[in-house]
Amino acid sequence: MDNAQTAGPVRIGLIVGSTRPGRRGGEVARWAARVAQEHDAVRRGAATVAVVDLAEQGLPLLDEPVPAMFGDYRNAHTLRWSDTVAGFDAFVFVTPEYNHSVPAALKNGVDYLYAEWNDKAAGVLTYGVQGGTRAGEHLRQILAEVKATVVPTQVALTVFTDFDFSGADPGDPTAPGRIAPAAEREAGLDRMLTEIVDRSRERISGGPLVGASGPDAAR
Repeated sequence: MDNAQTAGPVRIGLIVGSTRPGRRGGEVARWAARVAQEHDAVRRGAATVAVVDLAEQGLPLLDEPVPAMFGDYRNAHTLRWSDTVAGFDAFVFVTPEYNHSVPAALKNGVDYLYAEWNDKAAGVLTYGVQGGTRAGEHLRQILAEVKATVVPTQVALTVFTDFDFSGADPGDPTAPGRIAPAAEREAGLDRMLTEIVDRSRERISGGPLVGASGPDAAR
């Protein structure tokens, strides 16, 4: 398993954490991908971004007999998931808030693996009635246990202010709406991506990054 990059652009995976029919996560991830394409690092070829949809991974509830920490995977779906995650240097997790936490599918996807997450930079992009911030806090704790490095900036989209439901039935809770984030959300996502790229380049180079723009640049 190749879990470390030595050259080339920083490869960022946008992980769609909800598998619910009618979810808004796919649209949020596509918005994030569009914003990322305008980021300086992506435009210069120093980073790439790809959407990874958990709904397409075919992961059942965790069914590996050996804890992920040992890397002794027995199932074909686990090996495929391992290869997918190992192919990225960093991640942005796109998650709604379900009952004050992340969807079970996202927790399950994280729990399948261990070394593939280690030391990689991660950003948290949440959405929900209250922005999904409580899910984001839980996700930070989960990612800490698999030794991912969560960057400081978190972006939270609120259903009532960052989505446009013009023309939709106000009594229909399944109406997906159209994503229309406030300007500061895009600025926050751009800042998050900068932090992710800086942390990833520092990891790849094995030392502090000269000229890094993140909050730890002066360490």
